[in-house]
Amino acid sequence: MGELKKKYGLFTAMGMVIGIVVGSGVFFKAQNVLNSTNGDMPLGIIAWLIGGVVMVICGYVFANFATKYEKVNGLVDYAEATVGKKYAYYLGWFMATVYIPGMTSALAWVSARYTLAIFVPSGILEPGDAISSDICLALSGFYLVLSYAINALAPKLAGKLQVGMTVIKLIPLLLMAIVGTIVGIKNGNTIEAFQSMGASGTADGGTTQALLASVVAVAFAYEGWILATSINAELKDSKKNLPRALVLGSIVIIVIYITYYIGISGSVPVEALMKDGANIAFTTTFGNVGGTLVGVCIAVSCLGTLNGLMLSECRSMYGIAANGKGPAHRTFSELSKSTNMPTNSSVIGLMFCAVWLLYFFIANLYSKNFLGVFSFDSSELPIITIYAFYIPMFALYIKKNHKEGFVKHCLMPILGIICCAFMVFAALYSHGYSPYKAAKAEGAFKCPVLFYLIVFAAFMIVGAVFYHRKDSDSAEIDETPVSVVDESPEK
Repeated sequence: MGELKKKYGLFTAMGMVIGIVVGSGVFFKAQNVLNSTNGDMPLGIIAWLIGGVVMVICGYVFANFATKYEKVNGLVDYAEATVGKKYAYYLGWFMATVYIPGMTSALAWVSARYTLAIFVPSGILEPGDAISSDICLALSGFYLVLSYAINALAPKLAGKLQVGMTVIKLIPLLLMAIVGTIVGIKNGNTIEAFQSMGASGTADGGTTQALLASVVAVAFAYEGWILATSINAELKDSKKNLPRALVLGSIVIIVIYITYYIGISGSVPVEALMKDGANIAFTTTFGNVGGTLVGVCIAVSCLGTLNGLMLSECRSMYGIAANGKGPAHRTFSELSKSTNMPTNSSVIGLMFCAVWLLYFFIANLYSKNFLGVFSFDSSELPIITIYAFYIPMFALYIKKNHKEGFVKHCLMPILGIICCAFMVFAALYSHGYSPYKAAKAEGAFKCPVLFYLIVFAAFMIVGAVFYHRKDSDSAEIDETPVSVVDESPEK
C-alpha cells in the first residue's frame, strides 16, 4: 500500500484553512448580526471576535488530534479514536443526514440569492425575488443539482473549481474592507456606526441575548476549519506546522471578517444594511457596474463553498456504509468504475440536501409563522450540535493524554470544552424562544430549540435502528474490498 508523501508546507496549510473557511457565511450572516444587535456595531465586532476565538482554540485542539493520530483523517475518525466506534457512527450519521445537508441547502440559497441580486439594480428583478421568491427557490434547487452533478460525475473538475474559486472568495471581502473603511471615514458613516454602542439595549431580549444570538450566527461563517486537518499526513513537520496553520490561518480569517464588517458600515448607514444586507453596500461604494462585478465575485464565492460542502455530502453516507453500518450499506458503499465516486451515496446526499432546502425555505423564508412552533434555523443549530459532539471527544482526549504535556494535552482541551459549552449555552439562550416580536406580542409560545431537539432525536433513533440491525453481510463487508459498479457505456 502506497504512503502519502510529505509535500505541503506551512503556507500551503494556512491557505487551505483560509480557503475552506472564508466563503459565503460572512456575506449574509453580517446582516443577521446587525439585526440581532439592532445595529450595535461594537457589540457585533465582539461577537465576531468571540466566534473567532472559539475557532482558534478548537482548531488548535483538533490540530493536536491530527498529529497524535497521524494516520487518522476526518472528524468521525477522531471521534472513534477518542470515544469509540459507536459514538463515531452516530456523529457520522448526524453529519450525513442533518449537519452537512443543512449547511449545503443554506449555501444553495445564499448562492441563488447573490446571483439574483446582480439583476436587482437594473430593475429586472425586485429585491424580494433575490431572497424568498419562487425564483430563488428554483435557482437554489438548480445549484444543488449542478454541484451534485459536478462532484458525482466529474470529481477532478470539482477539485479544480474549488482551487480556482478560493482566490475569487477574497476579492469582495478585501475590496470592501479597504475601500469601504476609507469611504466610511470620509463620509462619517464609520464613526457614526461605532457611536451606536448600546443600541442593542432597545432590542428584544436586551444586550445579552443580542450578543449570544450574534455569536451563534457567526458560527456559520467560521465553520469548515475542521476539514483542514485532512492533510496532516501530507504536511511537512505536521506536529508543528498544522497547529501553526490552524491558529495563524484562523487569526487571518478573524481580521478579514472584522475589517469587512467595518467596511460595509462605512459605505451606507447601518439602518440600510439591516434592511437590505451587503448588496446595497457594494452598489453604493462601487456603483452599479462595479457593484455588479463584485456581486459576481460574491456569487462565485458562494458557489465555491457550496461545491466544497457537496463534495463532503457526496461521500458522507459512503463513509458510514464502508464500515458495514447504516441503511443498505452494500448499496451505499459501491464505487463507480468510471469516476471512482460513491454514486449511490451521492444520490442520497442530494436527496437529503433537497429536503433541508425545502424546510429552510418554508421555516425561515416563506413565512415566519407558517410552521408555527415547528420553525428553527437549520443553518445554525446543527453547527452548534457539532460543538456539543466535541465535548466528550475533548474530555476523553485529556484522560488518555494528559500526562504527555499540560498545555497541549490538558489546558487547551479544557479551554475547548469551555468554548463548546459556551456555544451550546448561547444557542439555547438565544434560540430558546421565538425571535419574532409578533409572536411574543401575541403571547404565543415558541421554542425553536425544543423542536430542533425533537428532529435531532428522530434522526438519531433512525440511525440507532440501522446501527443495531443484524446483518449477516456486515462482517464480510469489513473484511473485503469495496465493490465496484461498472457504469461505463455499453459497447
